[in-house]
Amino acid sequence: MFDGFEHQRIEVSDATIDLVRGGSGPPVLLLHGYPQTRAMWSSVAAALAEGHTVVAADLRGYGDSSKPPGGPDHAGYSKRAMAADQVEAMAALGFDRFAVIGHDRGARVGHRMALDHPQRVERLAVLDIVPTRTVYATVDRELATRYYHWFFLIQPFDLPERLIGADPVYYLRRALWSLGGGSLDAFAPDALAEYERCFADPDAVHATCEDYRAAASIDLAHDEADADRRVECPVLALWGANGAVGALYEPLEVWREYADDARGRAVDAGHFLVEERPEETLEALREFLDARTARSSSE
Repeated sequence: MFDGFEHQRIEVSDATIDLVRGGSGPPVLLLHGYPQTRAMWSSVAAALAEGHTVVAADLRGYGDSSKPPGGPDHAGYSKRAMAADQVEAMAALGFDRFAVIGHDRGARVGHRMALDHPQRVERLAVLDIVPTRTVYATVDRELATRYYHWFFLIQPFDLPERLIGADPVYYLRRALWSLGGGSLDAFAPDALAEYERCFADPDAVHATCEDYRAAASIDLAHDEADADRRVECPVLALWGANGAVGALYEPLEVWREYADDARGRAVDAGHFLVEERPEETLEALREFLDARTARSSSE
């Protein structure tokens, strides 16, 4: 995976971020979701790198990035902390301003990054989410059924860790299977093997639980404090036409409540847009990024 990309490990304030970098041109940061790693981008990274400098990073707690403590208030896995990691990593690579494309948890990190670091995030693409604040404000039976893991993973240490730890590969495959519409066919064997390798680490299981615990606590406090703020940069929202987000929400309408300039559409996929429909997703992302390049050239 990521042939022709350079592998780097970058020390940031209180974590180590593992990433790959390739291509040339305007910088783009790719952030993955749960329970995956940067391997989810392997099918589209080379194509994006034809016109951009692409950085695909593991979030703290995931993949080969470090797993620092969450702390009693889970602040170590707040989206604020996770966003700050990536801003520092990009600065270390020489990029002070860049586009962000995030899927699932990575999109939530990107949303927080655009609020906390508006001078850094030039464009933001969010794949198959609506903001965390909206999700928790609209919980009903259908959402709780589809998103059961949101409420399982936030249980106090070490209940979910022990249960998942009994067979982490089974749990990972089951999570991918259920979120992926009852199939693992969309996942490339080498990417699936990478997910399994990383998720088998007990520290990764704990860290990913901390990610969700933070989302149900300190992240909501941060979101409430910023309730009157909006994302200033252009936002592209893509979601799966056959997934939970598209069934439960009108995603573009929701994002227009949070961003000054939001556009987007459904993709004929479930939750894993990049892996289920790489060509369609890539086309939408390129169009969004190329609009940035065209604007920069005219200024």
